This record gives sequence, C-alpha cells and structure tokens, in this order.
Amino acid sequence: MTTSTSSPQPTPEQPCDLENALSHLQCVLVAQRTRTNPEGVTWTQYDILELLRIRGPMTPSALSVSLGSSRPSVSKALRTLKDRHLIRQQAAGEDRREQLTSLTEGGLQFLTRAAHSRRENAAVAVEALSPGEQAMFAELCHKVAAALEQRFL
Repeated sequence: MTTSTSSPQPTPEQPCDLENALSHLQCVLVAQRTRTNPEGVTWTQYDILELLRIRGPMTPSALSVSLGSSRPSVSKALRTLKDRHLIRQQAAGEDRREQLTSLTEGGLQFLTRAAHSRRENAAVAVEALSPGEQAMFAELCHKVAAALEQRFL
C-alpha cells in the first residue's frame, strides 16, 4: 500500500501548506510591525515612506499604483506625512500638477528608528537558517514580491 506524503488539494476550507505558511508569516510580521510603530504612523503612511526609501522619489500616481490604493487615499496620507515633515513635494518637470514626493531628513530618521524591528527579524532569520538557506530565502522573497507586484500593477 502506498501512502502519499503530499498535502491534499487545497479547498477554500483547507488551504495548501504554502498558503498557510505565507499567511502565518504575514501575521507574525504584521504583529511585529504593530508593536514597534513609534509616532503612530498608519500602515499606508509607513508603506509610502518605505517605497520612497527603496525606490526614491515618486509621484502620487506611481505611489497609488504601487500600493494598490486609491489616489485620494494616498493624497490624504501624503498630506499627513508632509505636515509631520517626513516628506517633501515639488513639481515634477514641466507639468506642475504632478508632484514628485521624496523623503526629508525627518522621514529618513523615522525609518532608521523603525528599522530596528526589521533588523531584529533578520537576526532571527540568520539564527534560524543556514547561510545557503538565507540566500535562497532572500531570493525567493524577491521573486514572489516581484510576481505579486507585476500581477497587481
């Protein structure tokens, strides 16, 4: 008699192991981020700051597309970040209607302080994974993130 070691086909009631693993990792990371959110920056605001750190200056339209958020929602978050002196905006090229958004020194300092939790998570991963597993995990995270971004752009 042959027994199968693979998981049964996923159903809405029984997701596959990969879905469960992604969901669990997401829950753990969200909980970590919630515990270490100084200044009470909202999820959308934090994501905007992180995108600007990673990608550099962006227009509100590009931020909206990257976040999968409505333009009014992003504009509201940008106003708050600007009032807190975490971002600056200036006209993008000749079309003065579109603003190029970038981090201020205050925004960079906020992200530096907020990065402490991210570094602690990375340190846990270093302890839990061999060097080869770390490289593979990083590569796979980049690959899945890129695929998800492409799907929703």
